[in-house]
Amino acid sequence: MQSPDFHRKTFLALLVIVTIAFGWILFPMYGAVFWATILAILFAPFQRHAVARLRGRKNLAALITLGFILVLVILPLALVGSALLKEGSQFYERIHSRQFDLGAYFHQAMMALPGWMRGLLERFDLGDLSSMQQKLSNSAAQGSQALAAHAVNIGQNTLDFLVNLTVMLYILFFFLRDGPQLARRIRQAIPLSTEHKQTLLSNFTTVIRATVKGNIAVAAVQGLIGGIAFALLGVQGALLWGFLMALLSLLPAVGAALVWAPVAIYFLLTGAIWQGVVLILVGVFVIGLIDNVLRPILVGKDTRMPDYVVLVSTLGGIALVGLNGFVIGPVVAALFIAAWDLFSQLSDHGQNPSKDGGAGKG
Repeated sequence: MQSPDFHRKTFLALLVIVTIAFGWILFPMYGAVFWATILAILFAPFQRHAVARLRGRKNLAALITLGFILVLVILPLALVGSALLKEGSQFYERIHSRQFDLGAYFHQAMMALPGWMRGLLERFDLGDLSSMQQKLSNSAAQGSQALAAHAVNIGQNTLDFLVNLTVMLYILFFFLRDGPQLARRIRQAIPLSTEHKQTLLSNFTTVIRATVKGNIAVAAVQGLIGGIAFALLGVQGALLWGFLMALLSLLPAVGAALVWAPVAIYFLLTGAIWQGVVLILVGVFVIGLIDNVLRPILVGKDTRMPDYVVLVSTLGGIALVGLNGFVIGPVVAALFIAAWDLFSQLSDHGQNPSKDGGAGKG
């Protein structure tokens, strides 16, 4: 007769196999499932409020919440994406027709430098104007070709995008409607004590809300202000540069300065003094301070991980899974830190994490 332990191990092996198989089946649609989960977590308070106002009619409340998400999130993103593709194609045409020549701009900036600085650059093999001009022109041409290729791919994958969007909205409806029940079943299935499950799930939802609500809002405001500043100062492709500033603003310790600072330096070197000074003032005292003002309001100081952890986890997440990694990376990092904190506390007290009671608070 087979022992109960054998049956338990067999069942656990079966559970692992079917879970991996289910994940493998869902992987082609992981983006739709992932963003449905993120949006369901973000708009769960709105859904609860709608259910309360509608006296428990969850289907109607989920439809109203879904419509709110469409108007507030999906439609603006679609409009910005369409405008961005148009701006990118125009930028490619300017590079292709030599209206925008990065090498020429570099040559103009180098000639504006004082002689001692050009001599210093020559010591580091950075003063060969013709060579650097050719390299920058080639880099700009290659970048524009890559941008055009991505635009073509986006056009070819429009049907895939629409399918994923439809699947995401369909899943999102059920996540909104049945979210509390799903969360309860997940908590019951995790083989940890109630306190430890609460700590890990609280870290999970907190980091998602902090990353999406806080970081995206901050990045959007920084990109918007930077794009407006570029447009008012006559910089071509202001929408494209604003989007790039918003994207870089997701990375702490890097930020939008990688875009506006070189442009400000170019203005100063080429004699456009007031444009350079204005851009520096906007970059330092408006764009640079937004993070310190908005992020604590939207996220809260106690929920922030160290900037170096956020930076490394965000870059690693983007490298592994693309743009979704800016959320996945910090979430994995937060769960990693929370799990090891719990393990450390339990080791100090000699306790088992799967048993209730007595553990220190995580």
